[in-house]
Amino acid sequence: MPFMRLLLLRHGQTPSNVHGLLDTANPGPGLTRLGERQAAAVPHGLRDRRVDAIAVSRLVRTSLTGAPLARERGIEPMTVDGLHEIEAGELEMAGAHEAHQLYLSTVFAWARGDVDRAMPGGSDGHAFLGRYDRAVEQIAARGWDSVVVVSHGAAIRTWVSARVAGVDVDHVERTTLANTGLVEIEGDPVSGWQLVAWTSDPIGGTELAAPAADDPTGEPVED
Repeated sequence: MPFMRLLLLRHGQTPSNVHGLLDTANPGPGLTRLGERQAAAVPHGLRDRRVDAIAVSRLVRTSLTGAPLARERGIEPMTVDGLHEIEAGELEMAGAHEAHQLYLSTVFAWARGDVDRAMPGGSDGHAFLGRYDRAVEQIAARGWDSVVVVSHGAAIRTWVSARVAGVDVDHVERTTLANTGLVEIEGDPVSGWQLVAWTSDPIGGTELAAPAADDPTGEPVED
């Protein structure tokens, strides 16, 4: 399997991000006006990056985020099942900070190897990491050199923490990944992945960062 680069891009801001809701169900919300501006800035933010393909999840917000880049590069995005957000189970649409912390502490437990732990009313770490692994394997099997993968905050942070060599889970747990934040990795599913860069702020520029909000899947875990 060829060595490649994955550009893991979090989707643009949604109304649920603004209101601090754990909104993980399909098809999910669209983008806010700020989210649309964040998406529109992605092509400029990636102007120096090679992009052979664009993969999106089945949730609407990723397709909307990837659309401006797809138009500029003349690429038809492909929907890859398995790239969607980590399902919140009984915490779905919860807005309480305590629910956010329970959700995040569960997914980061998976990143540390406690994959038997289950989301309240939901699936466990085996299920999430298995389906995200399969999605990445499907993308890698196409033979591209550089792929933009538009995915989700908790999914990206958890999978990268669990699967990318040298990543400090404690650090990721305390680090934000803003809407249109970017995590770049290199490697392949057989020999493994290495971290290239972690951009916490929107790749279009810090002026596109959202005002302070309790954003469930991109926020740090607090003690």
